[in-house]
Amino acid sequence: MWLWFHKLGSPPYFYRTAGRLIPWFAIPAALLLLAGTVGGLAIAPPDYEQGDGFRIIYVHVPSAYLAMFGYVAMAVAAAIGLIWRMKLAFAFAAACAPVGAAFTFLCLATGSLWGKPMWGVWWDWDGRMTSMLVLLFLYLGVIALRGAFDDAAKGDRAAALLAIVGVVNIPIIKFSVDWWNTLHQPATISKLSAPSMTMDMLGWLLTMVVGYMLFFAAVVTLRLRGEVLLRERGARWIRGLDGRA
Repeated sequence: MWLWFHKLGSPPYFYRTAGRLIPWFAIPAALLLLAGTVGGLAIAPPDYEQGDGFRIIYVHVPSAYLAMFGYVAMAVAAAIGLIWRMKLAFAFAAACAPVGAAFTFLCLATGSLWGKPMWGVWWDWDGRMTSMLVLLFLYLGVIALRGAFDDAAKGDRAAALLAIVGVVNIPIIKFSVDWWNTLHQPATISKLSAPSMTMDMLGWLLTMVVGYMLFFAAVVTLRLRGEVLLRERGARWIRGLDGRA
């Protein structure tokens, strides 16, 4: 296990391995997203209260999950980088931040589009929406802080500290609908004992969630290869690439 961990921390080993992994993420992601989109928009029945307006859930919910998952993954990578001085962990955190920020923005945008017809407002400063907005600011802060230093190593460490501190916002997002009165609906599919959605709706949503996760993995892996090339641009192994790696 430790041998694998250290091998994966080697930039040339990771670069070549990641190149082989990307199609295994990207192709299933495309198939699942296509199936989930068709199923969610055309096959799933309309909601008995919200009608066809509920269908935005097939973009909104996966975006929310990936926004939170991406931040946790970034924070874990940042902690690994600080503790074990692993350069690839810092590179992963740098690659993850813009992707997570994009999913967070998509979650907020689709939530507003959903909220207007359902609640009568585009935005409300309730716990869930406000904490998700804070998550977007944390992502942007991590990106800005890393770029604020001329010394890349100092930027990595400063951004890593902010990422680790900011992870406290994740449980706030998760439990905000239970802790405070809110317009936002309570948990729907995380209630494993009795989800609020029937399987003819839930199945397509889970398909989209898995598709989004694989898409996230493909994009982050692709970005991480770029980070490795940027950070190792003077290394001898890069000059030895034949253009097919």
